[in-house]
Amino acid sequence: MPKPRTYQTEAIIIKKIKLGEADRILTLYAPHLGKIQAVAKGVRRPRSKLAGHLELLTHSQVSLARGRNLDTIIGSQTIDSFLPLKSDLWLTSCALYVTELINQFTADHIENYPLFQLLLETMHRLCQAGDIELVLHYFELHLLDEVGYRPQLQQCVSCHSPLKPVANAFSPRAGGVLCPRCSQRQPLTYPLSVNALKVLRLLQSSDYDTASKLKMNPELSHELDEVMSHYLEYLLEREVKSAVWLDILREQAKQTAPS
Repeated sequence: MPKPRTYQTEAIIIKKIKLGEADRILTLYAPHLGKIQAVAKGVRRPRSKLAGHLELLTHSQVSLARGRNLDTIIGSQTIDSFLPLKSDLWLTSCALYVTELINQFTADHIENYPLFQLLLETMHRLCQAGDIELVLHYFELHLLDEVGYRPQLQQCVSCHSPLKPVANAFSPRAGGVLCPRCSQRQPLTYPLSVNALKVLRLLQSSDYDTASKLKMNPELSHELDEVMSHYLEYLLEREVKSAVWLDILREQAKQTAPS
């Protein structure tokens, strides 16, 4: 039985690329269709009725017509525009980081409803006042769960012995934590303090309500940034562009913070 010519889905717009003088190719992430690329014709024209509903970082209900290569968006209605994310440079950058990771770690047309829910919930959490760094680290670890790269945090990935409450090391290449002895034989490892390992374990194994009760000082948050960024870059085999921008903003915030 042939598929219907048109269909509808809710989706979050995670990327946009200019096409010609007035069109865009949009990358959408949908609950039951996964990642979709579609053309939004005329959306860059000032009087486009679709434009406001197809902004980057918007949750919309989208109608599409099937095409030979790319489907075409023929209608759209905003569900949530996530306005706080669009009026604050830091929050915008955090949301773009989240959507870049979703885009990089997923293939087209692979349904992953839990990942869509994680994305949607993360966008809502970024809109709320709270520990944004914690929101990002929770997202990173649960994204890795959903795409099959869950890091091993309970035992040494080399000798498989339980990790002791001492300074261990994280190995992106091995996919988890190494005990002090095994870390000496592995290149490119990163120090992991006792507290950092505890936080990573809690974030990995808890729901967000539990994880959100954590209190992290700047030093601990920076340690988690280092470990997670190196692991993500290793898996993707490339630099995460939005992560570089986040680091610049973090450094600027440090310089302007009252001493």
